[in-house]
Amino acid sequence: MDTAIDLLSSWMNDARSAVFFGGAGVSTASGIPDFRSAAGLYVTAAGNGREPEYLLSHECLIAEPAEFFTFHRTHLVHPEAKPNRAHLALARLEDSGHLAAVVTQNIDGLHQAAGSRTVHELHGSVERNHCVQCGRAIDLADIPDEPVIPVCPDCGGMVRPDVVLYGEGLDEQVIDASIRAIQQADVLIVGGTSLNVYPAAGLIRYYRGHRLVLINLTETPADKGADLVIHSPIDEVLDTVVQRNCDTTPR
Repeated sequence: MDTAIDLLSSWMNDARSAVFFGGAGVSTASGIPDFRSAAGLYVTAAGNGREPEYLLSHECLIAEPAEFFTFHRTHLVHPEAKPNRAHLALARLEDSGHLAAVVTQNIDGLHQAAGSRTVHELHGSVERNHCVQCGRAIDLADIPDEPVIPVCPDCGGMVRPDVVLYGEGLDEQVIDASIRAIQQADVLIVGGTSLNVYPAAGLIRYYRGHRLVLINLTETPADKGADLVIHSPIDEVLDTVVQRNCDTTPR
């Protein structure tokens, strides 16, 4: 692994518009479970007769909002979670002028908490919420634990999280911004994702460069087409890259 990290460090030293594309594996070191691993949400939260995919769907939000919000608050909201070494390393790389943007499938807001400024959230964020009736924006911290179905203090309408649920489409502006960043990248690092969730996973096909890096504990469908593959914890890899060779002096 040392040789691979040395190569990645060299590439990042030269980079001026690198992009990081990440998934749930980026936040597992912060105590947030992923979705599809043996210890993931879709395994541990299943078995009660209600599939997690349904409980996180637009259909459930409309038909059974109490069920939706109970599951959402229990499994997707993690106010105690803090940025880990991966989030902090990416923020340092951006601050030093090597990283142009983060494109993430995560909804936990930890990239911003770590200091990253240009973050394209493909699936939205639990930190942001809005009233479905009057449109008022409401931060997660301002939503009380009760009632189970949060209501708008202005009009009494239901307040829902700004996350993309099953059965809903991605935000076109976020997709366009992500594609532009990837197309302009001189290095594309894909980390902490199985690349099995579409349409998000399909965005890496817009990369036209020759420094495609895959960092994940297990193999992904894109491994064979990558220029560098590292099967190690993403937080360890990125922290080592920053600490070892990469110039992270703020610019």
